[in-house]
Amino acid sequence: MRSFAIVSFGVLLLGFSSVSARTVFSAVKINGVDQGHAVGVRVPSSNAPITDITSNDIVCNTNFIQPVSDAVIPVAAGDQVTASFHHYSAGYEGPDPSDPLDPTNKGPVLAYLASVPDAADAGTTGLEWFKIYEDGYTPANHQWASDRLFINGGNATFTIPSCLASGDYLLRVESINLLTASSYPGAQFFVIVLKVHITGVPSAEAAAPATVPFPGAYTDEDPGIVTEIFGISSYTPPGTCFELLSLTMPLLTPRSRSCSVTC
Repeated sequence: MRSFAIVSFGVLLLGFSSVSARTVFSAVKINGVDQGHAVGVRVPSSNAPITDITSNDIVCNTNFIQPVSDAVIPVAAGDQVTASFHHYSAGYEGPDPSDPLDPTNKGPVLAYLASVPDAADAGTTGLEWFKIYEDGYTPANHQWASDRLFINGGNATFTIPSCLASGDYLLRVESINLLTASSYPGAQFFVIVLKVHITGVPSAEAAAPATVPFPGAYTDEDPGIVTEIFGISSYTPPGTCFELLSLTMPLLTPRSRSCSVTC
């Protein structure tokens, strides 16, 4: 009876933690300047995760707070972007042990861009995405990107590549909770899209990154999505990182697991 009670408690703990781990990216800072809550961001009304990687909801979530902001955030290539996560869609609501996310949440933080004709009115299906940032797991201190997200008050900061063509883009940022990811579906995806206009370089001088579709970039056999997180010595986030090279350079090639971009 004692062992049954312990197992049951463990199952309950995992269930409680997976609910508490919910989080929402609802605001952005450009070079440290806060752009305002929900400005340029498609904020979902719920902090519930996406679990079906074949669903169109994996692109940028669903059931957005209305009216959706029509703002397009101006960003220069080379700028630092900070995605701000909080426990609820409304942003920071006061002291909360699960804000910006429950510390039991363990997993990576990733960012992708997709070029669009008009970010203010862009659809999200059929786009081609390229990864510009990932933060995964550090074996030396057993720390996940989610731990760093918690420590940093929900702020994940990365740089817009300096060799991108000027134009409108959608910026897709996601935090993945792997606490219950030993089988599929189990991983929880907290994903939001930001609308940006990037002032970059002329198209003739810009990088041409290799791209992936959503849905389609992730599979139910991806070890970055179906994994045990306890006792691991290494972890590879889902999705491939690509070197962003000038078109005057050799063709783009997959690179090792640092997603810091070289132009």
